[in-house]
Amino acid sequence: MNIFDILGPVMVGPSSSHTAGAVHIGHVTRKLLRSRPVEAEIGLCGSFAATGKGHGTDKALVAGLLGMQPDDMRIPESFKIAAHEGLDFQIKNIEIRDAHPNTALLKVTGEDGRVLEVQASSLGGGRIMLNKLDGIVVNCTGECPTLIVHNHDTPGHVAEVTSMLAKESINIATLQLHREKRGGLAVMVIEIDQTVPDSFIKWLEKQEGIVKVTYIDREEA
Repeated sequence: MNIFDILGPVMVGPSSSHTAGAVHIGHVTRKLLRSRPVEAEIGLCGSFAATGKGHGTDKALVAGLLGMQPDDMRIPESFKIAAHEGLDFQIKNIEIRDAHPNTALLKVTGEDGRVLEVQASSLGGGRIMLNKLDGIVVNCTGECPTLIVHNHDTPGHVAEVTSMLAKESINIATLQLHREKRGGLAVMVIEIDQTVPDSFIKWLEKQEGIVKVTYIDREEA
């Protein structure tokens, strides 16, 4: 057991799930976008919607999108900072069937035009789960380097990616495979033990049948 499982994260309060976890969700979303967010639609679901405003969940999510960590003293001023830094955002309450009680749905656009939709939940103690990316199940925590590959559901992609990781001496910790339908869009979620070099990601993005590659390095709560 990690000491943070008992004490919780170093954070600006009041809640590790509604505040620290929300910052974490926003921060991971920014890293996955790989661009400075300029527009964001933020949906609050369940307990996030019911009590989030009082716990600062709305300000925490915006703070994370701005690149802040859970212990950043500027979190309560995130709305003002967002206006200064050119982040236009909207926040509303939504319903997502069968979602975790502390769930947020973020639709963000980067300054380079890249668009990303992230559904994530806060599990307590500042820990989170990335549930979906662009509507497809991924279910990963971001607590270790994670490679997420969107590809067409055709033979050979899994073998190609895993063999190239082996050539780079990168060890796979877990591998999940998801697809929307047979022959449609598929996703590989690969948690690994080492950092993936930029050269590998650029190579992977150019391969036939690869739709999109998102990567997150080790993310601490």
